[in-house]
Amino acid sequence: MQKQSPKYLALLTLLLSACASQNTVPPGAEADPGTALPEPAPSHSTLFLTTQSAIVQTPDFWAGLRTGFMLPELDNAIVAQHRNWYIKHPEYLERVAERAQQYAWYISSEILNRDMPAEIALLPIVESAYDPFAYSHGRAAGLWQFIPATGKHFGLRQDWWYDGRRDVVDSTRAALDYLEYLHKRFDGDWLLALAAYNSGEGTVSKAQRKNRKKGKPTDFSHLDLPRETRNYVPKLVALKQLVAAPEHYGVELASIGSHPYFGIVDTGTQIDLAVAADLAGIALDSLYRLNPGFNQWATAPEGPHRLLIPVAQLEVFRQAIATLPVEQRLKWTRHKVSNGETLSHIAKRYNTTISALKTANDLTSHSIRAGSHIMVPLSSQEPGNYQLSAGQRLNDKQNQARRGQKIQHRIGAGDTLWDLSRHYKVGVRKLASWNGMAPGDTLRLGQKLVIWIDQSSASRSAHPGDQLRAVHYTVRKGDSLSTISSRFRVSVTDLRNWNGLTKGKYLQPGQRLKLYVNVTQQASGA
Repeated sequence: MQKQSPKYLALLTLLLSACASQNTVPPGAEADPGTALPEPAPSHSTLFLTTQSAIVQTPDFWAGLRTGFMLPELDNAIVAQHRNWYIKHPEYLERVAERAQQYAWYISSEILNRDMPAEIALLPIVESAYDPFAYSHGRAAGLWQFIPATGKHFGLRQDWWYDGRRDVVDSTRAALDYLEYLHKRFDGDWLLALAAYNSGEGTVSKAQRKNRKKGKPTDFSHLDLPRETRNYVPKLVALKQLVAAPEHYGVELASIGSHPYFGIVDTGTQIDLAVAADLAGIALDSLYRLNPGFNQWATAPEGPHRLLIPVAQLEVFRQAIATLPVEQRLKWTRHKVSNGETLSHIAKRYNTTISALKTANDLTSHSIRAGSHIMVPLSSQEPGNYQLSAGQRLNDKQNQARRGQKIQHRIGAGDTLWDLSRHYKVGVRKLASWNGMAPGDTLRLGQKLVIWIDQSSASRSAHPGDQLRAVHYTVRKGDSLSTISSRFRVSVTDLRNWNGLTKGKYLQPGQRLKLYVNVTQQASGA
């Protein structure tokens, strides 16, 4: 058993007294709060009713959080700047508190259990504004904004079905593991650990080495760090100051419940999220917001086989899923394999994965025989009803009403976001954001991107929904820019811009040109 801090033991003593007076079982009495949580098991259906920290007895969440503040003060102009911004934007703090309502209790409890500074519960405000679906231009995702590589290093699986960077339980475990490692790496200095969480431990170590050579101090305030990091730590300190003394700064903190919001239930197997929501008696969107790691219409075939369920519906869901036969947790169809059909074809048709098909049918290879039958899992409702699945979130983002005209571009060989941004005269970040991507994400052949263009550029695509794709054309004898532009219904100016051609330069037979062709117009002869 891990040794508890004096602060924790003092709080627990107060809680035991309070519980004794009410003749109730103290939340910490049935589990060791200092022990890392194991993989979810059936008993986790009441996990957060039995591992609550002593913070539960404080009159409000913020008051309980203050008792665990440990970070050293950092009082400088940058802290004041961010503190003043928060003070002048109370609607932002209110919006963040509303999002945090579901997750903050769990996160703060995990932090207290590790005897870490309670201020770390405010870090998701700086990272993601407490939005588990947040995705940055740097490819960071989730409440704690893990980039893919760091997430994988800390055990966060990322695939078509599931992204552990968005999972509340998994990402919190990984974030706290990472911060504990950095705290030890930088000799117990939490400000340096936080700086390294933002910019990487190599960046902070390099800045320290530079200062040592010059005989300068190596604490956070004296390091020459990237601009983002120089603001990152002060943002957290500014939030800590506001929470510590809201009356002093004239700030009113929106209420967050001083009790657990959810419990964890072991489902044992894969389950359709719409079925799970019905069992719990909650809206499907509400289930997704507590379980944002699941990308599709069901939990992942390989797990995690657990769901976070609101405390009020916990017992109802636990009893309902215990009596629900496994075969009723997913809808199935029996598919007859046609000549030439592959698992890839079937997976694409039914919006699933080859891995899921192989698992469901006990297949050890990709080989399937024409005339045989494959069992395929299906969603119990129309795809549009799973509004917070990855596909529907992307669809909503692409179809939000924006200024200008919407077109579709189908990715061809050699396409890059940079080339497309130059052609359509839009920023790379905007182009990526419209399609739920980051500028560094990889494009796939055949992938459809939505692009919003100015009306002045509408001649490139005459109708909303037109599809443009990149094609490569080999110049033939007798070709000119004029004949090629007429053949593919593009302008000579565009041909020059796409291929870096200057006026007066002749085409050579065999020369390769890249064109962005309106497939809709070509097919219709418009």
